[in-house]
Amino acid sequence: MSHTERVPPDQYRTIVTRPDDFDAFWDGLLTQTVDIPLNATVEPVPLHSTPEIEVYDVHYDSLDGVRIAGWYAVPRERSGKLPAIVQVPGYLQDPPIPRSWAEDGYAAFSVAPRGKIRSNQQFNPGYPGLLTHNIVDRNTYTYRGFYIDAARVIDFLLSRDEVDGERIGVNGSSQGGGLAISTAALRPEVRAAAAGCPYLCGYMDSIELTHTYPYQEISDYLRLYPERREAVRDTLAYFDGINFGPRITCPIMVYIGLQDNVCPPETGYAVFNTIASEDKQFYPYDGHGHDAGSIHHGPKLKDFFKNHLQNY
Repeated sequence: MSHTERVPPDQYRTIVTRPDDFDAFWDGLLTQTVDIPLNATVEPVPLHSTPEIEVYDVHYDSLDGVRIAGWYAVPRERSGKLPAIVQVPGYLQDPPIPRSWAEDGYAAFSVAPRGKIRSNQQFNPGYPGLLTHNIVDRNTYTYRGFYIDAARVIDFLLSRDEVDGERIGVNGSSQGGGLAISTAALRPEVRAAAAGCPYLCGYMDSIELTHTYPYQEISDYLRLYPERREAVRDTLAYFDGINFGPRITCPIMVYIGLQDNVCPPETGYAVFNTIASEDKQFYPYDGHGHDAGSIHHGPKLKDFFKNHLQNY
């Protein structure tokens, strides 16, 4: 489909189909994960801490015995239990230390799922490569463990005395937007989620709608292995955010840039339409690309989490 033939993004109809055993696949993985001890280590990092914020270097065990790293930041002065924010990373982003969320009164965890810096000693497909690693086998595909790594942060937060387990949110943009969707879908403990320009939604749509990386990795792969197209499509259906949408019931906001050539806006509308939550908000920003209008959306994002997690 050429650019001139594209229908308006809000009228686009996704080609993604939901496997009959989608929920059984993920519920089985979650059941398997329950039996994996976190074995969490929490080490203070004075270099990255401030007089107001204590920063910790955290590691924990996840699926397949992979050790996952993260930064954990909490305000030193607090009364009572804290609401928490899970910050999930972009595809190329090294997970940042989430001090700004801690400064706003949250216990904040920034996770580095497998393959990211500080979590790549056991698993490191590199970039490009993460998106297509074992892409024809749902049981070994990258994002099987990747999504569980992010979901395991909820277990860490629930284990912390300073965290109110009834007030946990998840936030991210691009790949982080996709991870916000999968984590909210997999963990009912999540009380609020925000997904900016969500990646990992409409994979097979996106390789027709855009020709930029990272989705171009799939096009490159299919050019080399055209006979695997059906197997790729079938595998990706289990990891597509559009298929996670019906599992999401918490308040959620999705925001996109209408000129995004990395994560096509069509896929943002498509995933939003599948989300089951009765409290969902969609913000399309005209004149914006993969930044998803963040300069305008920042205050809305803070207010959203304040309303759902702090004014509880």
